[in-house]
Amino acid sequence: MIRVVVVDDQALVRHGIRTLLDIADIDVVGEADDGRAALEVIEEASPEVVLLDLRMPRYDGIWTLRQLAERRIDIPVLVLTTFDDDTVVLDALRAGARGYLLKDVTLEQLARAVHTLADGGTLIAPSITDRMLRAIRSGPTPGEIAAPPVQELTEREREVLRLMAEGYSNREIAEVLFLAEGTVKNHVSTILVKLGARDRTNAVLRALHQGILR
Repeated sequence: MIRVVVVDDQALVRHGIRTLLDIADIDVVGEADDGRAALEVIEEASPEVVLLDLRMPRYDGIWTLRQLAERRIDIPVLVLTTFDDDTVVLDALRAGARGYLLKDVTLEQLARAVHTLADGGTLIAPSITDRMLRAIRSGPTPGEIAAPPVQELTEREREVLRLMAEGYSNREIAEVLFLAEGTVKNHVSTILVKLGARDRTNAVLRALHQGILR
């Protein structure tokens, strides 16, 4: 069973998510009601995925994502929220979130997202993808302007990148392209280096800015 931590300031919401995930054979190993408590629970429980709300009193979701990055705690975070504002979505992704879903998802969609992130993939709710892409294309952030120039990708690397953008895990990419999973991992590492990206999500964002992905 995949081990997850649920971070939300509403106890009823946490209970509901725990109940649903239990049906899907996903183990909730910890809960927290704000970012500071989340950091303690995450370090103690060592989950494989974190489900994180963004709007919380005191220490919110963006603060939590940045703290995880600063502390080099490399656990995939799935944002699960009611807010689909373009700026909020991009802030969360740039802060390190590897997935973004709205709370109106079905149990099947939520379970699939948890499995996707646990397998190393990324996932963004289809309902906000188009708006997010338009926002990304409107212009890079100062940090992205200062990023190193993008090196040219091979055709195989472009294929891997396209599947990364669609949320495929390394294992799924290997199956689609008939490659060994280790080979895919090597391609992903090379893509990150060539794009000057810190992670898979940032690589997709940079590729969209550069027109490599459309």
